[in-house]
Amino acid sequence: MPRPCSRRISVIVIRWSLALILGLGLATCTLFAQEPPRSYTFLLASGFLCDPDHAEACPAVAKDANGSTFEMSGAGMFDAQSKSVEAAGTYTHKLPNGNVLETGLWIASELVRFDSYGAAPGALKRQGVAFGPAPFGPRRMLMSSGPMPTGALAVFRIRLLPMSGASKTAVLQVNCALGEVPRERSVEGIRLKLERNDTEYTQEAGGRVMILAIRSGVATPAKTTNQEASPRTSESPQN
Repeated sequence: MPRPCSRRISVIVIRWSLALILGLGLATCTLFAQEPPRSYTFLLASGFLCDPDHAEACPAVAKDANGSTFEMSGAGMFDAQSKSVEAAGTYTHKLPNGNVLETGLWIASELVRFDSYGAAPGALKRQGVAFGPAPFGPRRMLMSSGPMPTGALAVFRIRLLPMSGASKTAVLQVNCALGEVPRERSVEGIRLKLERNDTEYTQEAGGRVMILAIRSGVATPAKTTNQEASPRTSESPQN
């Protein structure tokens, strides 16, 4: 029988997926601020990363030395300075023979570590992804606005919530191999470590991930004078 919190976590996943898509579209109309980014959003084998013609893109798979796997997908947002995070998704734990051992939901509780490899402006173009309205000016203007693809290693502490049984804590590594990627992290994908028994799934066995930097001006757009005045303009005229 599904856990009582399943519906709540599912709502979180849907909310963040929609927020990410809407944010990407709206942000293309806003130029990056000059200060370095602190807020990031990410997709884990979900959204536009999933291509029907490339089944290996989704889900993301981490494998242990015995061949057992964790298949995961999800989305979220985090702050690299405050270490706050809101992210959630689904997972499936499989035995080496492919039989499903467990399925459930995961939710992030902490950003443990974040190492940036630098921006990769052309990554979305290579993906064939376009956000917002059709271009109306120089293409380089569009490249300087909106979320910026960024290579990075993001490490989260997460809680695994199975459909039945006790929850578990784990450490999830999300590696986006763009920018100046260290040799030892040249493979895109995920790794997972269960904290209770120290079981490690250290082989990235497939799946796409994307991390995008959100400048402060994009993440929390300021109200314009007209927006602040709009409630007053809606009042009925006095006779």
